[in-house]
Formats: sequence, structure tokens, C-alpha cells
Amino acid sequence: MDRDIEKGFEFFENLVRGSYCYIEPEVAGGLGRFSVLDVSEHPPVVYALEYEFEGWLGDGLLQSFPCFIVTEALAAAIRESDLTGCSFDVVSVVRSETFGMLYPHVVLPNFVWLKVHGIAGVADFGLAEDKRLVVSIASKNVISKFGLRNASFEAFG
Repeated sequence: MDRDIEKGFEFFENLVRGSYCYIEPEVAGGLGRFSVLDVSEHPPVVYALEYEFEGWLGDGLLQSFPCFIVTEALAAAIRESDLTGCSFDVVSVVRSETFGMLYPHVVLPNFVWLKVHGIAGVADFGLAEDKRLVVSIASKNVISKFGLRNASFEAFG
């Protein structure tokens, strides 16, 4: 079956089933001091992202309002699955002094910036009006293979 037709069927299946959910990912840190953003808007517009880790419980999807980051391995799986509504960009990752003291032997995987631009409830990744992340069940299934133990979920729609 043609991939575009297949994605169309998936869209209608998701629409009929209402199979989207809000996801509140693990917060393992925050925006670092070298992030570049415009705070005159809400949510702030981020031009360059530095994510400073304070801790990490192991999930592959993390957040720090208004941004999301994913491990490179998860980003590759998202690309391979042809999920819609997102793109990827560079993120600078740093460990806070506290992280270094509490977790001196933890090696962080490589991360990328997950930029969400899809329509919530239509694309596989989207932002609701309140700027919460909304994902399709297909997205949730891919993400969960890379750890979602510390995320919370709520039905969307």
C-alpha cells in the first residue's frame, strides 16, 4: 500500500478512535544560561536551546517549558516511523554542578531538540491551545520503547 494512503488511514483511525493523549514528560532540568529566547511573547520563542540537567530518571523524552528534547535514538525511531508534526534541531546539553555531585558516574546519551509544530489531534505530535504536548497512540508507542516511566498522561479531546 502507498505510504501516503496508509498515513491517511492512520489519521482517520486516530480521529475516529480519539486516540490522542496529553503527555507531560519528565522534567530533568531546565533551560540553560546560553539558551537564546524572546520572553516578550508567551510562550517564549526559543532560538537556541541549552538544556541543563539537574537529574535524570532515564526517560527518552524530556521537557522544560516551552521545549522538549529526545535522545538521538528516539529521534531516529520517530523518523523511521514517519511520525508527523515534529522536526529536530541541535540542543546543547550541560550537567549542573548538582548533577555532577549527585550522579558523577551517569553518562547521558546524546539528545536533540524536538520541535513540535503539528496540530494537536491531527498530527502525531502537536501542541494544544494551552501549549501542552499532544501525541497520537502511534507516537506514544514509539516513545514508550525509550522510556516513559516518569511521564503522566491524560486523554485528549
